[in-house]
Amino acid sequence: MNPLDDSLSTTADRGEPQVTDGAAGCDDPARTQGLIVIATYNEIENVPSLVARIHELHPTLEVLVIDDGSPDGTGDWVADFARQNPWCHLLSRSGKQGLGSATLAGFRWALARSYAYVVTMDADFSHDPDELCRLLDADIPLPESHQPSTEEPCIVIGSRYIAGGKIEGWPWQRRWASRWINRFARWWLRLSTFDNSGAYRRYPTSLLQRLPLDQIRNQGYGYLEEILYLANRHGATFREVPITFRDRTQGHSKINLKEAIQALWTIATLPNRPRS
Repeated sequence: MNPLDDSLSTTADRGEPQVTDGAAGCDDPARTQGLIVIATYNEIENVPSLVARIHELHPTLEVLVIDDGSPDGTGDWVADFARQNPWCHLLSRSGKQGLGSATLAGFRWALARSYAYVVTMDADFSHDPDELCRLLDADIPLPESHQPSTEEPCIVIGSRYIAGGKIEGWPWQRRWASRWINRFARWWLRLSTFDNSGAYRRYPTSLLQRLPLDQIRNQGYGYLEEILYLANRHGATFREVPITFRDRTQGHSKINLKEAIQALWTIATLPNRPRS
């Protein structure tokens, strides 16, 4: 067994991640190519219908839910569901540790297996599963596109800030703040992408294997800009596809002022870090 598999299978009462896999087991040789990674904390109102919708649309994909000990029973529901469904998996962690921390755990879980790519998305339907096909089909050349069509794997970003992308349900103040943070990140970090804070993305595992993921310091929302900056330094290519981001209608947002300040600090200090 891969040492990482063993470390992820430790018991939750030791404060370490615990894995619940589907009936086929996590080492099934018939592993599909794609893994959807969803980080959760108190999302019981959304996760059952989201997981069902993903599987209805894309039955060959697998789903990994990373739950940080949700008091509302999100992790318990996923654990029960995963035992009956070989395509669904749960990585259960003790306590709320942040979106960045959860996503990186999902990357490492995927890299310990034979997936070709990982898709990250929010658990609250802000990222429409019906638009998942746009990320999955993004390698197909688009006519008259200004974005590169390349045979090399690239990070695909579901973007609110290119032609065809939009936001629904946000007040103007939040729209303004998000727009300017993304413009600042694009300029300051010398990125080619317009939506640098959105989490609806597809990452090729061939790229993730090359990235020093342990150098990512922000364990919250700021990891979103940080990993793009790191990937750009390591020669990654990027492609953006338009999506409609809809504010959640159930549950509560996890982002707060402290998270926003930490994300801005991460963006501001990234260029001053030594190159690896």
